[in-house]
Amino acid sequence: MKVILASQSPRRRELLSHMGVSFDVIVRGVDEYFPKQLAPVDAVRYIAENKAAVFKTEITDELVIAADTIVVIEGQILGKPKDRVDAVEMLTRLSGKKHEVITAVALLHKGSVHTFHEVTEVYFRKLTEGEMGYYVDHYRPYDKAGGYGIQEWVGMVAIEKIVGSYTNVVGLPTQQLYHILKTTYPGALVSTDDYKG
Repeated sequence: MKVILASQSPRRRELLSHMGVSFDVIVRGVDEYFPKQLAPVDAVRYIAENKAAVFKTEITDELVIAADTIVVIEGQILGKPKDRVDAVEMLTRLSGKKHEVITAVALLHKGSVHTFHEVTEVYFRKLTEGEMGYYVDHYRPYDKAGGYGIQEWVGMVAIEKIVGSYTNVVGLPTQQLYHILKTTYPGALVSTDDYKG
């Protein structure tokens, strides 16, 4: 089965490759708007489904994988920071607190969309102004929800613990995705059933 990843994220590309999925990357511009009355889980699912739905008229037998990740603290969604001030402000809000990272994945195949999501709790220790400034200036996390990447410096020094999937925080809940691909779209995976070693 031919697989299309509808994402520019290098982290999602890397994770999907490590899962043993062969894929092409095709991205269509999608407005990441969502109705403001939606709860965070519904909002991220709405965006992921829109990212997949733009392929409905052009894709037939291929499987399209689209995803979106948000950071939620105290019920409020943190998107991608607009600039340095915004990024530092987001880290200030996360500092010393627990937040949630929610990734929704929408799978489009033969006109039908299957959507699922995963939630991971992330606990930050208290950060100093210098640490936040250092991270933003050296890693420029302007393409990352919540203004940080768990796989980067800030993840090494500031995250006390996580509850749930690590790869979900990176941008793709690989364990859940693998299970769904294996049970519903087995042609998308490298077969391991007959592996003898």
